[in-house]
Amino acid sequence: MKEPMPALWRRDPRLVVSSGEETIVAEGGLQPFLAKGGPGTLVMQCQLPAPSYPSQRMVSHHLHGTFVSRDGGERWERQLYRPGENEAHMEGGSLLLQDGTAIVLDTYVTPAQGGAAGFGAGQMWETRDDWRTLQGPYDVDFALPGIDFHASKDDGGRPHEAVRLHRSIVELPNGDWLATLYGWMQGDDTPSAYIASMKKTRCMLVRSTDRGRHWTYLSTIAVDPAVGTEGFDEPVLARLSQGPLRGRLICHMRTGRELYEAVSDDDGETWSAPVPVDWGGVIDIRRTDLWAGQFAGMTTFRFRHIDHEYPLLLEGAVVDPDLLELRSGLLVSAIGVRIPEKGCWEKPEHPWNGSFLAFSFDQGANWSHIVQMTSGELTTHYIAVAETEPDTLVVLYDRGDWSGVQGRRICGRKLRLEYAGPLFADRGGSADGDIR
Repeated sequence: MKEPMPALWRRDPRLVVSSGEETIVAEGGLQPFLAKGGPGTLVMQCQLPAPSYPSQRMVSHHLHGTFVSRDGGERWERQLYRPGENEAHMEGGSLLLQDGTAIVLDTYVTPAQGGAAGFGAGQMWETRDDWRTLQGPYDVDFALPGIDFHASKDDGGRPHEAVRLHRSIVELPNGDWLATLYGWMQGDDTPSAYIASMKKTRCMLVRSTDRGRHWTYLSTIAVDPAVGTEGFDEPVLARLSQGPLRGRLICHMRTGRELYEAVSDDDGETWSAPVPVDWGGVIDIRRTDLWAGQFAGMTTFRFRHIDHEYPLLLEGAVVDPDLLELRSGLLVSAIGVRIPEKGCWEKPEHPWNGSFLAFSFDQGANWSHIVQMTSGELTTHYIAVAETEPDTLVVLYDRGDWSGVQGRRICGRKLRLEYAGPLFADRGGSADGDIR
């Protein structure tokens, strides 16, 4: 069956987005993460329907597979760097250097050997031949004063003695690297809203001055025990390279409710107070009146009645953002919207439930053009985006979920962007109106 074209939710007359046909990237895959290689090379990693291999180091519960495209996302092939071993877990972030070297940080930072307080152990991998081989892992260390590796269980109540690197490694003009991290400091003890043994997290920034071998805590991007159901987690970081805000760092963060944003104009030393991202009123995950009838009488999440015994479960959630500045200067945000936060897997039919791309002409002040990639179907709501050539995007997302009842696969589309107006000219926004 031919899949529908992405749906336009909010239109900016300065932008036209055209879409190619949907393709299947990886059967059985869920939750894609993207990395860049040389011209035309993209690398995608996702969860596969098998357990991870036994390991002395903390690893995901799910086996991860790595897929490489060398033609800008048209065709993908599974790449086995170490057959029979766990892959480098790319969720920790990747960075393509000017000399063509690409590096990957494993997502897990665990207590340092010997248990020295305030120090963590990580792993880094690198490729010098455009992802044909992957060298490593190399041990890297983290100086994290006040960190608490033992504060929380994971979202299933299982042990989780680690903090997490997530999505972003940014190179500053002076050669320093920045990476985003989420986890707990001493005293972070507020339970999440849906499982008491899981504690709300904060988002942090770490810096390396020696190409990733040693990392030090630089700042807390956001922490507030009153925000969301999870605190601040799953950060993504972009550095603006042009326009009036050149040099600004923008961090988008999951909270279990709204997507939040904080910005820094001093290379991450200090951050603005985190605030919800304003989608212009288009995506409101608290409009439970629009879907309450769909869940009337339904029990979910440990058999509580979703509509009256635990009504907070009716509210939606924005998950795992991606954020990208294009070569043109246009800013792209990719998000998943769960309607509602848990019931979306038992009854996914509401049209707001799905994955979205939003575009900003004014460096994040307004998101004036919004398209929806998936709607009203099973998905984990994870989405990734990369620019393969000027104004050409590859967008990856999943269909299905962990149950596999409706299958599970990573899908992708190519999007072509055309502009009918200038960037950076007006930070007041130029949206033509909302389309639903």
